[in-house]
Amino acid sequence: MSTYLPNLRVLPSGDARNALAAALKRFREFGAAAEPVVFGAHRKPEAVVIPFELYADLLPVIEDLEITYQVRERAAAGESVPLADIAEAVGLDTEAYRA
Repeated sequence: MSTYLPNLRVLPSGDARNALAAALKRFREFGAAAEPVVFGAHRKPEAVVIPFELYADLLPVIEDLEITYQVRERAAAGESVPLADIAEAVGLDTEAYRA
């Protein structure tokens, strides 16, 4: 799930390392709106450094995506067994736990 960004400036990793001090200054000044540092080998985007404020804002979305990937992976693994069936098999009364 990648979006092509035609105006994206991708730095080689050495240049990205050298750009970090300036990036931190930008991050302090502009916060979540600051331009990220995108870098990778052969100018192919492989990683990004973003302001922590933006990361914090994105964290709920990132967590939702992680859950989505896990659900898809488990669904692809085969048929599942409902929790109620497992509880019954081990002798638990699920009605005792309902509010």
